[in-house]
Amino acid sequence: MTLKKTRVWVLLAAFAAAPAFAQNVAVVNGTPIPTSRADALVKQLVAQGQQDSPQLKQAVREELINREILMQEAAREGIATRPDVKAQLAVAQQTVVLRALIEDFVKKNTPTDAEIKARYDKLVQQNGGGKELHLHHILVDNEAQAKDLIAKIKGGASFEDLAKQYSKDPGSGKNGGDLDWSSPSAYVPEFGAAAEKLTKGQVTPEPVKTQFGWHIIRMDDSREVAPPPLEQVKQQIAQQIQQEKLQAFEEGLRSKAVIK
Repeated sequence: MTLKKTRVWVLLAAFAAAPAFAQNVAVVNGTPIPTSRADALVKQLVAQGQQDSPQLKQAVREELINREILMQEAAREGIATRPDVKAQLAVAQQTVVLRALIEDFVKKNTPTDAEIKARYDKLVQQNGGGKELHLHHILVDNEAQAKDLIAKIKGGASFEDLAKQYSKDPGSGKNGGDLDWSSPSAYVPEFGAAAEKLTKGQVTPEPVKTQFGWHIIRMDDSREVAPPPLEQVKQQIAQQIQQEKLQAFEEGLRSKAVIK
């Protein structure tokens, strides 16, 4: 009878201890390492690209054991009570809490399909598909030389030959001044504005001055560029809206704060 009671109590004790054991991945010198901590680290590593596996979980367990051993040594040496360490801990804690706050806000304020479509339509209306120009140019150091080259072009000289001979632009000069297709907005403002005024085949009647020097520009052709389809830019638009919402959230909180 005594033996049976002892067995019953052993079994009950083991059963009672099982949940506590399941809550920890290890106990180091009497200090438990909770499973939740291991799960959080595994989740973080998986988010960084590692594959969730028994091997990863075992590696995390060993890492947490090593950390706990070192933390216990740090506690014995009073590291955590040092002012510089306490300040860093406060910053680290703040960072973790704020990241969680932002993640929660983003989840609750995900842009709807209607919001994304409305923003897309607005961008298309404002910018259209845009226009691209096929340009050639010659870059020189002074206005006098630029005017002389314009006169030569008007007299029948080859634009491409003059560009190869005189242009200071290392990228296009060797190719006869060819800049290929590009949006006018891709150039510095003075250059882009002058190019947009040209008609097909026209050369700038006067040199165009920019921060790089003096340009002679020829517009070879132009074409309309269709806007990208919504699905192609949907993610970027969603991120933009989300960022704007987060910024408005932060600015709203700051406007209500008492700052001295």
